[in-house]
Amino acid sequence: MIAPRTPTPAEELRGAGLRVTAARVALLETVRSGDHLDVEAIASGVRDRVGHVSLQAVYEALHALTAAGLVRRIEPAGSPARFEGRVGDNHHHVVCRSCGVVADVDCAVGEAPCLSASDTHGFTIDEADVIYWGLCPGCSTVRTS
Repeated sequence: MIAPRTPTPAEELRGAGLRVTAARVALLETVRSGDHLDVEAIASGVRDRVGHVSLQAVYEALHALTAAGLVRRIEPAGSPARFEGRVGDNHHHVVCRSCGVVADVDCAVGEAPCLSASDTHGFTIDEADVIYWGLCPGCSTVRTS
């Protein structure tokens, strides 16, 4: 059986009804090749790919790509917004309290939304956004040394 072809970033942008620009393609590639990047890191990656792009253009493109479901925005408390290319599933995150590194955590149990609320308050729940906090292996080693 032949695996389906993965669409290009330009095809994904078109499929989401977004205008295809070099900056948007570069932004999507940067987010997907990075690891929970903040806006400054994304802007730097886009500039490495296409040259000058304003920070405002990066913010606007991130907003459009997030609204279209092509990237995901996460906001750990006390940290700037970060963006990732892993979308369409209900995964969670673990954040280091010391250095701020973020890693993906698949659902702990069962079907999405992974958790059952003790009281739904009448809501129909379709997603759980969980952030685990702790120390990454590098920071744990520093604290115990």
